[in-house]
Amino acid sequence: MGKKFSKPELSRMINGDIPFDNQNNPQNDTASQIRLDIITLEHYPRYSRTTIQKFIKDGCVTVNSKVINKPNTLVDENSQIELTLPETPSSQKPPVIYEDENVIVFNKPHGMLSIKKGDYSPEPAIEDWGEIVHRLDRDTSGVIIVAKNFATKSKLQKQFQQRKTHKTYYAVVEGAPKQPHAIINVPLTRNLKKPTTFMPNTDGREAITEYEVVKQGEKTALVKLEPQTGRTHQLRIHMAHIGTPILGDVIYNPKGTKADRMYLHAQSLEITIPGKEHGERKIFTAELPKDFENAIK
Repeated sequence: MGKKFSKPELSRMINGDIPFDNQNNPQNDTASQIRLDIITLEHYPRYSRTTIQKFIKDGCVTVNSKVINKPNTLVDENSQIELTLPETPSSQKPPVIYEDENVIVFNKPHGMLSIKKGDYSPEPAIEDWGEIVHRLDRDTSGVIIVAKNFATKSKLQKQFQQRKTHKTYYAVVEGAPKQPHAIINVPLTRNLKKPTTFMPNTDGREAITEYEVVKQGEKTALVKLEPQTGRTHQLRIHMAHIGTPILGDVIYNPKGTKADRMYLHAQSLEITIPGKEHGERKIFTAELPKDFENAIK
């Protein structure tokens, strides 16, 4: 007696009565289907799979013009996949100091990011309105410039790299520097115990800051800072290094006086922007926030 098959259609395939690629084969029904999160990731590889799944759940992904919000949904591999992200509200755009066809210069509020965290973040950041050329820490306010095109971005970045820009900052520091005017030349390196921070190190990269005391109170002082190099967290580390950390800097002065912000402000930026034959040299300024004066005690 021959062996009986519980799936007669499969038996007929084995016997050669019908081809294996027969369209009625249940196994072939899903052969051209793929999970929605996977196929969306293939279309938008700049994002992580976790981020793609979040987009789908938030209703940002359509399949053939229909919103599907379950990442594990099986869809045809030839489906039209579209990702539509919500635009940053124009009301959240920071104050514009200057704008032309190539650049935008903002007065960044403290608390706003320069660059978004991760591969996607709904939180507004300066890069929402242009190509990032340089950055300011989240808690630093003041002048920041972005490019509207890649050619301009390249020209501006070269100026920062070649130290052809001039930046002036103001900070409220705890205490007062022993010398009213001096240059701090202290190399910096990454702190391996806290990789997102940096620290003084004789084997580190060159870091130079010129400072001048502008106004002094009993507990705090207003200082003018002119960095001659552009190391990450340079001003914050240098001021902490000489014993007068910036007020409100919880990273480099965690035991310091509590404050409602970090009192560091990018007051001006001198840079050459595209225009005319060789570009146009300009100085952009952002007025010192009023709370800086109130912090001098």
